[in-house]
Amino acid sequence: MADQPVQTTPFRVALRREKIAARLALPEAMHALASARILDRLFQLLQPRSPGVIAFCWPVRAEVDCRPLVLDLINAGWQATMPTVATPDAPMAFRAWTPDAPMTTDPFGIPVPQTTHCVIPDIVLLPLVAADPAGYRLGYGGGYFDRTLAVSVPRPLTIGVGFELSIVPDIHPEPHDIPLDLIVTEAGMRLTRSGDTSGLPTSSA
Repeated sequence: MADQPVQTTPFRVALRREKIAARLALPEAMHALASARILDRLFQLLQPRSPGVIAFCWPVRAEVDCRPLVLDLINAGWQATMPTVATPDAPMAFRAWTPDAPMTTDPFGIPVPQTTHCVIPDIVLLPLVAADPAGYRLGYGGGYFDRTLAVSVPRPLTIGVGFELSIVPDIHPEPHDIPLDLIVTEAGMRLTRSGDTSGLPTSSA
């Protein structure tokens, strides 16, 4: 019935399945072109800022590969770090990353640096399964990013990175969900909430 509340968990499970499948189904040439546009937008956003510490994730399941962007930033004086699940159901650690860093895998099989040296990020690039215009993000369901951001002081600038096919009208956020500051896709940039966005434009087409 239309007046019944949305059953959030089944809705989000179905949405997650749909959007991952759509991303995996992108033709290789389309994926490469969209990824290049996204990385170019991110570089244009970040390059004017003073070098800082950027966190990013190793790409899985046909996510946008942010490594070329991060390498360009490292060459410009930035440091890089990767969010790492070190303890189940706890905030993540941000392990320092360099191009020659030895790698291992986390409990979910995602490559992460094999080090105990951690660096607190100024900016976090978060991969999107889905997101809505209010900045709420749907990931893989573990809640690790929300759990980490909830205890981050000061909170880093959060940028959702994904394809335009990830954008939906409403992901039906739950109480623990924390909105992103920005979302960048091949179609442009969305400023989704107030935050420390100094040095960044407020819109992009």
